Amino acid sequence: MQFTFFPGCSLKASGHENTLSLLKFCELVNIELTELEDWNCCGSSSAHSIDLDLAEKLPMRNISLAPKGVSLLIACPSCFVRMKSMYLKLKSDKQLRQKYEDLWGKSFDETLEIIPFFEIFNRIDIKDNIERPKEKLKQLKVAPYYGCMLAMPPDLRFEKSYAGVLEKTLGALGADVICFGYGTRCCGTYLSVAKPRVAQKVVNEIIFKAMEAGAECMVTACAMCHLNLEIRCSLENPIPILHFSELLSMALGEADRKKWFPRHIVNPVPLLKKRGLISS
Repeated sequence: MQFTFFPGCSLKASGHENTLSLLKFCELVNIELTELEDWNCCGSSSAHSIDLDLAEKLPMRNISLAPKGVSLLIACPSCFVRMKSMYLKLKSDKQLRQKYEDLWGKSFDETLEIIPFFEIFNRIDIKDNIERPKEKLKQLKVAPYYGCMLAMPPDLRFEKSYAGVLEKTLGALGADVICFGYGTRCCGTYLSVAKPRVAQKVVNEIIFKAMEAGAECMVTACAMCHLNLEIRCSLENPIPILHFSELLSMALGEADRKKWFPRHIVNPVPLLKKRGLISS
């Protein structure tokens, strides 16, 4: 399979290890990703909150850059919401579509498919790429954390639900999936900058509940959530936070200890060694 890949700002900066492990996973399951050339920030919550014109133009431009005939894969949940929402508005609003065509000098591609990273797991069976999949994650006790990514805004209410993808996939690879009741609580997102004490309280509660339920680590599918869970936690001896893509790559026998794990605030290496997921 081939996709155009939109990484977004978080995966290119604070979540660089997320990008590296995601690219490695896709390579291992024969998925070819081509990064969208000359992409820009989607606008995220900032532009959406303070400048509606900019909030329109940023995702519009990215959509105009997407090659025809190739699905656009987006790993960041916030980027997906901004880009897919704008795409649907362009499909339904002739006046907005005319603005788009005037700005970027090309016709709007109504056939463009914009999908989140989770959609990959509806198109491949990861067990087809692994021998004895149940042995791979060695009963690692992991608490899946979605954050807000499953809660779509009204204009995306008809989008496919990906609830349970983390649990199903990690369970199929031999992890001991811990349900702790806080897997869809918001991490605080940008309150982490504006009101860090509020974010700290939220994050501490989420991580404490995962630890209380018996988790050895948490897994996220959002680089922003991963960042907040690490930098705003003030608990003593918190558990490591891993990217979904890191666990997937490890299950397929690949982990770049030098480039991935030093970027984690809570060092996952002792736990991963203990479980035999990486060598000494």
